[in-house]
Amino acid sequence: MGLFSKIKNMFKGTTDEVVKDEVIEEEKSTKDVEKEELDKEESTEAVEEIVIEKDDSKEEKTKKEVKIYEKGLTKSRRGFVSKLANLTNKYSKVTDEYFEELEEILIMADIGVNTVMNFIDRLRDRVDKEHISDPSELKEIIVDELFIIYVNDEVLSSKLKFNENGPTVILFIGVNGVGKTTTIGKIAYQLKRDGHKVLLVGADTFRAGAVAQLDEWSKKVDVGFFGKEEGADPSSVVYDGIEKAKKEDYDVVLVDTAGRLQNKVNLMKELEKMNKVVDGLVDGGCSETLLVIDATTGQNGIIQAKAFKEITNITGIVLTKLDGTAKGGIVLAIKEEVGVPVKYIGLGEGKDDLSVFDIEKYIYGLFKDMM
Repeated sequence: MGLFSKIKNMFKGTTDEVVKDEVIEEEKSTKDVEKEELDKEESTEAVEEIVIEKDDSKEEKTKKEVKIYEKGLTKSRRGFVSKLANLTNKYSKVTDEYFEELEEILIMADIGVNTVMNFIDRLRDRVDKEHISDPSELKEIIVDELFIIYVNDEVLSSKLKFNENGPTVILFIGVNGVGKTTTIGKIAYQLKRDGHKVLLVGADTFRAGAVAQLDEWSKKVDVGFFGKEEGADPSSVVYDGIEKAKKEDYDVVLVDTAGRLQNKVNLMKELEKMNKVVDGLVDGGCSETLLVIDATTGQNGIIQAKAFKEITNITGIVLTKLDGTAKGGIVLAIKEEVGVPVKYIGLGEGKDDLSVFDIEKYIYGLFKDMM
């Protein structure tokens, strides 16, 4: 059974509920939609009201996650899959012209030129080997090949790496405006819900209000906080924060850092200094360094990822605002072009809308209209 059929069967029965949700969304007045978009823009870096809830059952949690992916990828699906469907209807046979148009559709979906070239080559090979002439027969193969490109024979895990020998320290990096602090708050909420004792450390001492904003998040999700005055040395904040975590038995420390990518040399030195501080205080050093990227910035986000990778060791990507773009293919492009797995994706403004990345749910959410 190919991935196409496997995923279709895996989530059978959840689609009707989501379709109903989408119809309701479509029935909103233009004024409501405009107001909703304005509210989203204004709350990009805002603190959300959070209430810790009891865990759902595993089955209920899976259903919720599937619905989040389906609803969150609506814009991408409508822009991307509809074009693929039109392409299939346009051509009665698989021709060079078909491949050229398919290539353009994929590039416009932000999948990335290099990734698309690799994909088209693989697709041509399968068409030749399997003697495929009908474009409709390529639906399942397109889904399978995009999945294969992301996985690339690697054992990928979206789970955070935890340190068994001391507090787990996770650094968050990324340019200003991508939703970094909000992301930290949401992950802190999830970790607390899972039973962890979490400390937020405000080491972004250069952006006005960043430390105070993180402090507000700590209060909203009821976790610990450590910070100093604006302009303080970030490494000293990290040092004292980890000392607090060790003394008070916190098991996870989430560190907010500055994102001044325009001065890469200074940022690199700053991050190196922070890592040395962590290495000196915690066996095994930092468990994760997560780069937060705004999915709506498209190829600029990939450029950011490549730039940050040059100056520090990134272990995972957090893609925020994926629900706000019609170019959801950036998930595939980042993995292919940067070589770092996506660990979380933001598919809405709610507290549960920052999801641990699941490639199968992502592929299903993107292609469900073809299934």
